[in-house]
Amino acid sequence: MHPIKEILRTMEYGPSPESNAEVVQWLEQHGRRFGHFIGGRFVAPEDRTLIPVLNPATEEELATITSGSAEDVDQAVQAARTAFGAWSRLSGHERSLYLYAIARHIQKRSRFLAVLETMDNGKPIRETRDLDIPLAARHFYHHAGWAAVMDDEFPGYSPVGVCGQVIPWNFPLLMLAWKIAPALAAGNTVVLKPADLTPLTAVAFAEICHEVGLPAGVVNIVQGDGGTGAALCGHEGVDKVAFTGSTRVGRMIREQIAGSGKKLSLELGGKSPFIVFEDADLDAAVEGVVDAIWFNQGEVCCAGSRLLIQEGIAGHFYQRLRQRLESLHVGDPLDKSTDVGAIVSAAQLRRIADLVSKGVAEGGELWQKAGPLPEKGNFMAPGFFTEVDQSSTVCQEEIFGPIAAAATFRTPDEAVLLANNTRYGLAASVWSENINVALDAAARVKAGVVWVNCTNLLDAGAGFGGYRESGFGREGAREGLYEYLCADWMKASAAAGAEHALVLATGPAGQASPPQAGVDRTMKHYINGKQARPDGGHSYSVLGPQGQVIGQAGIGNRKDIRNAVEAAARAGGWSAMAAPLRAQILYYLGENLAARADDFAQALVKSAGGSPDQAAAEVQAAVRRIFYYAAQTDKFDGAVHATQSRHVTLAMNEAFGVMGMICPQESPLLSLVSLVLPAVAMGNRVVVVPSARHPLIAGDFYQVLDTSDVPAGVVNLVTGDGDTLARTLADHAEVAAIWYVGSAEGSAMVERASAGNLKASWVNGGRTRDWLDPRQGQGRDYLRHAVQVKNIWIPYGV
Repeated sequence: MHPIKEILRTMEYGPSPESNAEVVQWLEQHGRRFGHFIGGRFVAPEDRTLIPVLNPATEEELATITSGSAEDVDQAVQAARTAFGAWSRLSGHERSLYLYAIARHIQKRSRFLAVLETMDNGKPIRETRDLDIPLAARHFYHHAGWAAVMDDEFPGYSPVGVCGQVIPWNFPLLMLAWKIAPALAAGNTVVLKPADLTPLTAVAFAEICHEVGLPAGVVNIVQGDGGTGAALCGHEGVDKVAFTGSTRVGRMIREQIAGSGKKLSLELGGKSPFIVFEDADLDAAVEGVVDAIWFNQGEVCCAGSRLLIQEGIAGHFYQRLRQRLESLHVGDPLDKSTDVGAIVSAAQLRRIADLVSKGVAEGGELWQKAGPLPEKGNFMAPGFFTEVDQSSTVCQEEIFGPIAAAATFRTPDEAVLLANNTRYGLAASVWSENINVALDAAARVKAGVVWVNCTNLLDAGAGFGGYRESGFGREGAREGLYEYLCADWMKASAAAGAEHALVLATGPAGQASPPQAGVDRTMKHYINGKQARPDGGHSYSVLGPQGQVIGQAGIGNRKDIRNAVEAAARAGGWSAMAAPLRAQILYYLGENLAARADDFAQALVKSAGGSPDQAAAEVQAAVRRIFYYAAQTDKFDGAVHATQSRHVTLAMNEAFGVMGMICPQESPLLSLVSLVLPAVAMGNRVVVVPSARHPLIAGDFYQVLDTSDVPAGVVNLVTGDGDTLARTLADHAEVAAIWYVGSAEGSAMVERASAGNLKASWVNGGRTRDWLDPRQGQGRDYLRHAVQVKNIWIPYGV
């Protein structure tokens, strides 16, 4: 056969290596040794441990880096703190010019950065050249724009301060851009720790910062291992921590900084479903699998590692997938024809191999690309499992390698059940030519990003982040900017003074003033739309402002919280209800509270004291607040993000589901309404612990709920000690988010306990709020904390 015909038949390419001469020259110029970038200059302390940096494809040492100590981290944080004042006071336009210059310089050195990234990480040059580096530049361009319009688009917000950022090894320069660009745009300064396996593009980026004249201390880079990262996250001079990495380490960081007042965003692991319906374009879906799990050697947090194929097409799909698998080229990452490069390290290769061995031992059938692998380097043949049980290791654990696990489903409902059968919730991919089927699945899958008939599309203009144990917070787009901003009213709030601890005595209050003659008042819990006696059989005496007994309230325990959470979980119809209908019910709630305004004012005076005018003002503020959130129910909506590719990228505000709330002691009616209403307006169901000092107000409020068509289970009230019940709510796996307003110690406890399932938490850190002030007691900040954003990518246009 003629050579040209043979080439057309096999579609094999000859070697096409990319030159690395410029990168080698750069390494030699630096003596193949790199230190930290602190205060605008490179420093290399002599007494620090050196960490070797290896080329994953050749196992050759590229360079060494300095392992950062606590002293190095402290110097970097101090440099960032010193630079913060002047940088944050620059106009948005001035900051945008620096970000624009960084973007241009990344573009002008794109080939150098691509080769350096490939040598450092092991990913194919096609990916670094065509995806990683252009997208890194895109993030700085995009956020240069945000810097320019910051004052108009984010009124009432200001930069957080010094940001400590820790990034992983799978997308070294891109993750750096994801973190640094929004932080600088918002007016913050940064201390970033790259992964010790892949630190070299961060060094090159530091040189770019120096080249464009970025003020000293605005960006600081400290090299090192996990100990360096822990020192950075825990440093008392850091105001915000942003971490991308494993769920295990993310949980450790949540526990480490609990109670510190630091803002936190976590982008963690995933086990993303890749759903193929029987009417899908199978050729396109097969190529989607290539991009979903074999892109970047499967070292992608949002990799489509769980293939869910409709039963009727599974056999045919697997056959096509095996044929496509054999055509992949595994080899030298610097070769432009390489599809799958090297695993980042020998240790990671061993971990992947161990998980694959477990999958085989548990009965899975493994299909891998045949043929020899390169003799040197950390290479693994790409493949996928079939015949696996959903509880098997390869279906539940994040492999972080080029191995998928495939299973079948019969109906769309079963597909969604299987897709959500994971503790993660980072991304999903849905393939169907029926738009109704695709969007129905996209709406029901619990994931922060859903791609329809596409996969692994990323853009600075679309938010990225997960649900559940995939973390909280978003990166990119408007929602990502909020992670680096703080509401001015929160910064201005003062620390609460010491308050006499309330002890809920289970015995008779014999020393208190006896109640006035009349009908005894005993408040029960309110669970699933009904009054419920406390499980433990204990109540405590509620005292009025003069120390007189005005009634009793139940002391809730773990079982009461469990019952309330179960009731809230069953009330999922509220989340599915159309927003205008929810608004109508909330308007009715406000109407009914207004009708009983005098009764509530008298109850407030009796319970909390104060003047009748003060009590009336609190009731009227509560009515206004209900009407405000009723109005916002169908107006606090999402957006269509402007992304580069031809897609409609929908940013949808979705309810968390079940939320826990602990109310403060003060303003017992207004604070209760201020916390509950934004959550239920957005479709959440809540388990609320009302003021322990004034619980009878909540008892009056649930009578209003009963007459206002609020469905059973949407609002559940459990009285008792706030901190004790807060711990139970924070521990509960079914609770997806928790708000706590109380002491600094209680705030720390809630943040620490919420690390169990990495629920989103919003605490006050012991700082006071003026609930009567609409700037502090209501607003879009409450609504923003009541939702998680799902970005859905839908093909649009040609």
